[in-house]
Amino acid sequence: MAKFLAELLGCALPSKGASPMSESKSHSRVGLKSSTKQKTTIFSALASEKPLSDCKNEQQWKPSVYSSITPVCFTSPLIEKPVGQESMPQTPPFSAMFDSSGYNRNLYQSAEDSCGGLYYHDNNLLSGSLEALIQHLVPNVDYYPDRTYIFTFLLSSRLFMHPYELMAKVCHLCVEHQKLSDPDSEKNQMRKIAPKILQLLTEWTETFPYDFRDERMMRNLKDLAHRIASGEEQTYRKNVQQMMQCLIRKLAALSQYEEVLAKISSSSTDRLTVLKTKPQSIQRDIITVCSDPYTLAQQLTHIELERLNYIGPEEFVQAFVQKDPLDNDKTCYSERKKTRNLEAYVEWFNRLSYLVATEICMPVKKKHRARMIEYFIDVARECFNIGNFNSLMAIISGMNMSPVSRLKKTWAKVKTAKFDILEHQMDPSSNFYNYRTALRGAAQRSLTAHSSREKIVIPFFSLLIKDIYFLNEGCANRLPNGHVNFEKFWELAKQVSEFMTWKQVECPFERDRKVLQYLLTVPVFSEDALYLASYESEGPENHIEKDRWKSLRSSLLGRV
Repeated sequence: MAKFLAELLGCALPSKGASPMSESKSHSRVGLKSSTKQKTTIFSALASEKPLSDCKNEQQWKPSVYSSITPVCFTSPLIEKPVGQESMPQTPPFSAMFDSSGYNRNLYQSAEDSCGGLYYHDNNLLSGSLEALIQHLVPNVDYYPDRTYIFTFLLSSRLFMHPYELMAKVCHLCVEHQKLSDPDSEKNQMRKIAPKILQLLTEWTETFPYDFRDERMMRNLKDLAHRIASGEEQTYRKNVQQMMQCLIRKLAALSQYEEVLAKISSSSTDRLTVLKTKPQSIQRDIITVCSDPYTLAQQLTHIELERLNYIGPEEFVQAFVQKDPLDNDKTCYSERKKTRNLEAYVEWFNRLSYLVATEICMPVKKKHRARMIEYFIDVARECFNIGNFNSLMAIISGMNMSPVSRLKKTWAKVKTAKFDILEHQMDPSSNFYNYRTALRGAAQRSLTAHSSREKIVIPFFSLLIKDIYFLNEGCANRLPNGHVNFEKFWELAKQVSEFMTWKQVECPFERDRKVLQYLLTVPVFSEDALYLASYESEGPENHIEKDRWKSLRSSLLGRV
């Protein structure tokens, strides 16, 4: 995991080779004109003066590249100090969950209000002991925690304890609340508190379903669900059954997805190995499979949204989990570091970059290589206009790999104006200011979208991880008095909740299974094979390159 994080945080923008484009990129253009029919660009949203409207959360879910999965409905309001009788809140969309407009960041300059071990400022929860925060999560007859608190605490609590330990405490407290309310009227009190406990369990299973792959979690869930369903109310039994069935479907879909990924990974072959056994003249390239750049951008978006959809929100926290100084259980610490879907998504980014470089370096003729570069420039432009920034950056990264950028004679035949604009938009200077502006435009377009195509926002994922990493590193999990620093986790949850909104978008484009199969399974060159192909296409320019070329020919081809 440490190696994975080091590679991830170092790849916010892959190292660029000697690029032939030496001209200054001082473009001010913000929209890229499409070669196909007119489409809304993400920057048109920035210029719009329409008020923001709420995103609609409900959508029709279609079979995916991997399997079918049921959409998740997420929940919302602000973290407020509990006040007397409280009815169960409604469930607005995730995009409305974290509105920081009234959130005061100078929290420690004012007096704080204490309430049962929790500390507030202007009704915003700042900190509290772990036990008090757990108590605040559990509903009783007169109280139900607001949805923002539930999401934030379930997301961040795994930094301090394993989810199954939290579930055990929640189960215990729910039973205790029931007994303390009216020991002589257990059924009556269960009738009052059961819908709130069921609502909490439903939110947990919908938002963090992967927690329940742990048998201990599932056992506790079933025990509490059985207690609720054993009452006289037929509705509770039906709702419990629906909750369990939905959870089982999600876990089954995840298992199927992981099996497909494992199969793809185990069958992967180096392109050079294929070339040795199959003449290059009869091999396909990406243009023969999909000649339309817009279609390829659509299929890339399918893959991106599929893989995003399987990333659990908890993986963002688990990627950076560190030993809690108050926790002596090393086993619990190691078990929390589960980020397989997040890692699989980063691996997809790397594969796409290498696929782009492979397709460019493979052709023997210079004009074919130039045509391939221009093709991927068009694909990248279409990704930009769709709002697929992750594929866009993967393509740019592949084209900036040294084996590709050193092909000066090839680049001389390429019209690079469109590529210059794309590089300008993804320029890493000023902390990716241009990209972040474009991302805000895409997010605003999504909020005011009139069609499903305009809802798509796929962020440059490595940068999103990097932002969350530095937020985590920049603030302590605990305050000097031992309290949990809930202000930090509020900010963390805001970032993750935005991602959760984006990943729920259904891809509106028609699937092309032939293209998807090619993108996911076609062999790609290794880094050494890329350099060898590059040197074979355009010979070494100095002694260092010449020595490396000889070494690669000897090791990879068995030639001198």
